[in-house]
Amino acid sequence: MTKVIGIDLGTTNSCASVMEGGKPTVIANAEGLRTTPSVVAFTKNKDQLVGQIAKRQAVMNPENTFGSVKRFIGRRTEEVETESKEVPYNVESVGSKVKIKSTWMGKSFSPEEISANVLRKLADDASKYLGETVTQAVVTVPAYFNDSQRQATKDAGKIAGLEILRIINEPTAAALAYGLDKKDAEKILIFDLGGGTFDVSILEVGDGVFEVISTCGDAHLGGDNFDKVLVDHMAETFKKEEGVDLRKDAQALQRLTEAAEKAKIELSSATQSEVNLPFITATADGPKHLTMTVTRGKFEELATNLIDRCKQLIQQAMKDAKASKSDLNEVVMVGGSSRIPAVLELVKVATGQEPNQTVNPDEVVSIGAAIQGGVLSGEVKDILLLDVTPLSLGVETMGSVVNVMVPRNTTIPTHKTEIYSTAMDGQTTVEIHILQGERQMVSDNKSLGTFRLDGIPAAPRGVPQVEVAFDIDANGILSVTAKDKGSGKEQSVTISGASTLSDNEVKQMVMDAETNADSDQRKRKAIDTKNQAESLIYQAEKQLVELENKVTPESKTKVELVLTELKETLQTDNTQQIEERLEGVKTALMEMGETLYSRQGETPQSEEANDENDDVIDAEFVESPK
Repeated sequence: MTKVIGIDLGTTNSCASVMEGGKPTVIANAEGLRTTPSVVAFTKNKDQLVGQIAKRQAVMNPENTFGSVKRFIGRRTEEVETESKEVPYNVESVGSKVKIKSTWMGKSFSPEEISANVLRKLADDASKYLGETVTQAVVTVPAYFNDSQRQATKDAGKIAGLEILRIINEPTAAALAYGLDKKDAEKILIFDLGGGTFDVSILEVGDGVFEVISTCGDAHLGGDNFDKVLVDHMAETFKKEEGVDLRKDAQALQRLTEAAEKAKIELSSATQSEVNLPFITATADGPKHLTMTVTRGKFEELATNLIDRCKQLIQQAMKDAKASKSDLNEVVMVGGSSRIPAVLELVKVATGQEPNQTVNPDEVVSIGAAIQGGVLSGEVKDILLLDVTPLSLGVETMGSVVNVMVPRNTTIPTHKTEIYSTAMDGQTTVEIHILQGERQMVSDNKSLGTFRLDGIPAAPRGVPQVEVAFDIDANGILSVTAKDKGSGKEQSVTISGASTLSDNEVKQMVMDAETNADSDQRKRKAIDTKNQAESLIYQAEKQLVELENKVTPESKTKVELVLTELKETLQTDNTQQIEERLEGVKTALMEMGETLYSRQGETPQSEEANDENDDVIDAEFVESPK
């Protein structure tokens, strides 16, 4: 069976792992790094960049460089309007859909398309590592992702050409990696503070069974928020001193954001960080520079509200699990931002446990996903993963009230049914409005979709019996069925419509992705061929100089001739012709090498010289006197 890779599709960085020899292994990307920035960019030449190469050029190309896209996946315009000012790239509305605009491409992309590019790179790098094409993956999502966000993540995988076998929660994946060798039953709290999302999960782990008891989180809280408080602090300080708001300049904002992230990381191990951004902007008085010192104390003061939000969610997760501090055996830290000292101290106080930092917070989620991939492929035995649905699910009833059918923290997969009836005499149609959330009123929850059941026999109100069934699969994706028990009429729907993309849009994006993949491959081949040719020209010219008096004029002339032809062809974009000329140079160099070694084996002109050589050679093997 082909390998199933595990992918942690992160807000800031992504990571891929695979099972090898019964153990999970993190897959290094093409650049040799174990994590890949979740960044996609488009250049002026309309080339697509993904990962580290995209992140490096962000300052000079902020309007066409997209990061932290995970915050928008599966979300509609009205849900992100309050956040649109917090991101360093253009977000626009197309109807109710969120689109990310690229000025150089002259078009907008859905968050699923951008995320698909990251997934495709991870899969391509994994294919090179394994020596076989990767087509199947287990992908992780924040535990608090709703149905539409999970479906959108699957859509991103489809666009990337991947079959997503399972969607699992990030904290659950971390526990899977951490607790693989646990023998005794333990209650573990997973604290996962990533780049854009935050989750807390409490699990029972032991004897190969991983059961989630409770999960709680915030899909809009993460390292990006901690970066932003530093960005705002630096920008406000500069504005007071110089009268210029750097946040209104895209390039300056990108530099500020990168400096804030760097300062945040440094403050995890140092008590202060020096921020130095020369030529950050210019006024009528000339260029302006930003120089300041940020202390850990100031950073913690700025992030007080964020720390408090983390604390409240820890308490909620423990309350839902009916767990006290003494019930917890272990607290595992996951996500890059979990390294912040104030966060570590918060967790220590809130749980009464010393946080476990033995696992790599940047890699543990993908490792857990790889283990789950091993379970699905049959490579890993005796492991049972019991996850939960993070948010309550229900239907609208009279008075615009939500009737909860599946409470949050229900173990999945699950099947729930309830009987409903009509609200008016003679009613022959009912509308099933599906909702997700924890509030009592319909307007305060997220609408997942609506469908209609027709053909109900006319009867007094309250007489017809309509059975509504909720089915949640192992990915946490919902299907709903409504059946009139009297007539047998039935209607069902899989809440794929909760995604921001229609099936036709996904299919079109898959086709576009395949087309672009071929185009990108051709471009990459052309670049690699040119680079190879330039390298060979350098090596050949160097050999001609070094071996000038050791090769025949004929072989030297032949190499010079094919080199000239290759140089001329390099000025064109004809990759096939460059490859042909490249082979010609290689052949000429090999022939020159053969000539060189054959001349060394020629018979010397003087027998006397040969005798002298024989004497020397013989002398080398004369046995030393004892």
